[in-house]
This record gives sequence, C-alpha cells and structure tokens, in this order.
Amino acid sequence: MKNITLRQLRVFSAAARHLHFGKAAQEMHLTPPAVSIQIRELEAQVGLPLFERQGKSVSLTLSGEYFLVYARKVLGTLKDAEDAMARLRGIKAGRLTIGMVSTAQYFVPRLLARFHEQYPHLDVRLFVGNRAQLIDHLQNSELDLAIMGRPPKEMDTRAEPFAAHPLGVVAPPDHPLARGGPHRAEALAQFNFIVREPGSGTRATFEEYLRQHRVDLQSFTEMQSNESIKQAVMAGMGISFLSLHTVGLELRDGLLVVPRVEGMPVLRRWHAVNSLAKLLSPAAETFRYFILEHGEAFLAETFGAPQVPEATAQG
Repeated sequence: MKNITLRQLRVFSAAARHLHFGKAAQEMHLTPPAVSIQIRELEAQVGLPLFERQGKSVSLTLSGEYFLVYARKVLGTLKDAEDAMARLRGIKAGRLTIGMVSTAQYFVPRLLARFHEQYPHLDVRLFVGNRAQLIDHLQNSELDLAIMGRPPKEMDTRAEPFAAHPLGVVAPPDHPLARGGPHRAEALAQFNFIVREPGSGTRATFEEYLRQHRVDLQSFTEMQSNESIKQAVMAGMGISFLSLHTVGLELRDGLLVVPRVEGMPVLRRWHAVNSLAKLLSPAAETFRYFILEHGEAFLAETFGAPQVPEATAQG
C-alpha cells in the first residue's frame, strides 16, 4: 500500500461519511466519475473491496470499515501536523475547520464573516450536520471547533456557553394555538407535529420537554431540514418545535407565529465545543475567543433578547 495518496484517503473518507459518491464529489470539488476512479485505485492498492455498490447507493464492506479507522488516523495526524506548523507561523495563515448543527447555520456564517474581516488570510471550512454527526467528527479529530446546543457526554470536551438559545412551538398565524394563551402543555397532544430526525439536538430538547410535561403526541411527521419543516408548517401540514433562531425572517414577515405555551420558550445555551484530545491551532483558538466575546451580543443584535418562559397556563 506504499503508493496510496493522501488525496485517495480524503476521497475515501468523504465517500465513507456520506455513503454517496455524488455527495463526496461535491465536498471534494470533483466529478462523481473522478471519485469512482480514486476509490477503484485505492481498492487496487489495498487489494480488497472497500465499498459494496448497489445502483447509486454504497455501503462499507468489513474491510472498508477497518480501513476507515486507519485512514482517519492518518488524516487526523496530518491535520495535527498542519496545526503545529500554524502555531509556528502564528495566525497570519492557517486552516480553520468549524462544524455546526444545521440550526446554527442561521447565524454562524454571518459571525464568521465578521471574524474573516479581521483575519482575511485564514482558510475557513464549514461542516453542517446534526448533533450526532458533529460528535463523530470531533471524535475523529476532523473538526477544530463545533457549535452546538447540547455538549456531548460521550467524549472529553471543553464546552463553553456563549449565548442563549431559545426553542419553542411555531405555527401558522391562523392556527388555534395562535389565539390567546398561555396554553397548557397538554394542549399540544391534539395537533400533528413536524419534528426533526433522531440525532438532532432540537428533537432531543423537544422530547425532554414532552417527558417533563407528560405529553404524548398522537401524530407526528419527521423531516431532516429546518427549511423543509418551516415550509410544511406554512403550508398547513402541522406545527413544529424549532430553534427560534431559525425563524427570524418568517416571524418578521408574519408567515409564522410563536404561540404562548406553558414552559416555552425552552431556554438552552449555544456552546463552542472542542475535543480535549486535540490541541487547538492558533486560528482555532483565535476564533474560539472571538465567538466567546462577541457571540451573545451578535445574537441579541440579530434576533433580539430571548423571552422568559411562560410560568403559568390557563385552559
């Protein structure tokens, strides 16, 4: 395997992460045929098949799963070497890899734009996924920092809160919950909810709220995108529980409302998270300080101060 290239390892890692050659091609700025060629050449070097191919879908073989562990170690070690060299160069240049839950994409890019004004020569890369995906990437040293709501308990991390994160029910303006209130939590059981997928921090927060208030939903629909959920709610398919940082535009335009419901909004915190097993580069440390210093003021400026949860309810 002495002729394996780093490019082949990066393509393989991306294909294994997405289990889709087309999506791996988009991430690597290649064409799908180019990804297939890189994978075939890598398999020829390894001497074993790394993927099972069934039409457009692919899955890792047993040998592929084993090889992925070592490929990630090699790429992680290379990233550590890049960070070490960046520390010697200072922060005039370097690569910064930020992961964020999909809910955070409504503000992190704009915050990064302000950061980039001060440090224009840094190469900043963004990864968007759900909470479970970010934890996996942190464990494999593929991220410098992750922006998420609930810090992981599955690994040793430094998780620093930097801003309030309100979540609540969103509904169309003509929905029954939009009138009056505050409504009791059990009133939610009669409505169809459109919820995020398992592994999402928003989904976990909503399930925790339902358990605390002993509410058993009668029907719900799962969707993996905040944007899809908002469109479905506006179309009258149901109501949802979302981060209120995802619906600022729709609230301003009167397309959605936040009903007054017992115990809502649920107030959580946004966290900047990094693995304790990975030494941060100067670029990552600089962004960490930047978001801890400016994150809360930026969110308050953009979305306003979060409301206090409804403490009482009426029928």
